[in-house]
Amino acid sequence: MSSEIPSLVIDRISDKAKKTLDIVQKFVEEECQPCDAVARAQMEQMGKRWGVYPPVIDDLKEKAKKLGLWNIFLSKTHYDQGAGLSNLEYGLIAMQLGKSGLASEAVNCAAPDTGNMEVIAKYGTDEQKKEWLQPLLDGHIRSAFLMTERRVASSDAKNISMKMERQGNEYVLNGSKWWSSGAGDPRCKIYVVMAKSNPEAAGDYKKHSVILVPANTPGIKVERMLSVYGYDDAPHGHAEITFTNVRVPVSALVLGEGRGFEIIQGRLGPGRIHHAMRALGSAERALELMIARVNDPDRKTFGKQLNQHGVIMEWIARSRMEIDSSRFVVLNAAIKIDETDAKGAQREIAIAKVMVPQVALAVIDRAVQAHGAAGVSQDFPLASMWAHMRTLRIADGPDEVHLQQMGRNENKLNQHIVAKNEQQRKRAAAKMKEYGFKASL
Repeated sequence: MSSEIPSLVIDRISDKAKKTLDIVQKFVEEECQPCDAVARAQMEQMGKRWGVYPPVIDDLKEKAKKLGLWNIFLSKTHYDQGAGLSNLEYGLIAMQLGKSGLASEAVNCAAPDTGNMEVIAKYGTDEQKKEWLQPLLDGHIRSAFLMTERRVASSDAKNISMKMERQGNEYVLNGSKWWSSGAGDPRCKIYVVMAKSNPEAAGDYKKHSVILVPANTPGIKVERMLSVYGYDDAPHGHAEITFTNVRVPVSALVLGEGRGFEIIQGRLGPGRIHHAMRALGSAERALELMIARVNDPDRKTFGKQLNQHGVIMEWIARSRMEIDSSRFVVLNAAIKIDETDAKGAQREIAIAKVMVPQVALAVIDRAVQAHGAAGVSQDFPLASMWAHMRTLRIADGPDEVHLQQMGRNENKLNQHIVAKNEQQRKRAAAKMKEYGFKASL
């Protein structure tokens, strides 16, 4: 496996990471991928979609712990609780985890828990770490991140409107959230909630706070579970939740009042790059399935095996080019995070966040086409992969928001080009005149 590490980064990868990568690849291929079907069958056998989870995941977790594959997402650069790997090293590992729907959870590196653990590890008090971070690190509980709201344009987080008012030694929350991913899982015990606590504060970015809310707090109601292109994502799920006079102690506040944006930017940066890493794993898996399908000797059309059709070979070639190009974009962002932090790598993260899901979607779509009708059925993971990959163009900020911000920053940083271009125009005009031509530039 270590031979597959891109040569441009091989010198940045420790021997420990190379060994871990080999173990992860074997674990994903031999344990997790075969159990994807088992998990679906167990959910069907239990006869209900919510309040249960497939027990095979606990078996995989035990195997992962014995192999030393646990909490490997927490980078050694910024955290003490992880496995001692860099963001770059975890990036290569996450690309393997993305090849199975169970692998990330099996090694306790599944969203939204990863981002929530990072929030508490980075900003939480000792009491918050003891109560919530340690059980999450141990894999005993799961969590949800509640930010998006139905009745406002949540792509602009300044619109978040859930009320959070201090009354004595408590905060009282009223409002609703949706797309609360993970809230359907019976193991979900804590919500990381963003709400408006300081509506009169000067500056739009000082009006919101983040608070830790136990999922069983009185006044919380899960109204319904939402589907993703028809998939309910049980047991994980995406919930619409209402808060009615939900009371939480002041000690549950994270970092301080009005610091919500500071926290979520610190949270979403790594989360976006983790999504991109796993997305490349899904794209690789789709390409593997496509190659296996077109090389099936029983698959012939118009007298030719599928792999003899030029268009199929073009699909494979384009998929490889796009995956490899995107891989360098992701690894570059991971390196930048290691060298600075998520804020310092904002541009690199945004490029990966926009580019990679689009590439993964294109590769998966080609694989679906190569499979024909089977590609959109439950017999292959491609339809589900496509549906979930499509959400990444919206989750953690839609493409348009990242592109707008990136374009604005790029334009601002390169204003010197305007003056430089004018100087070049004047030089060219002078040269034209020097050689006896009329300057029309």
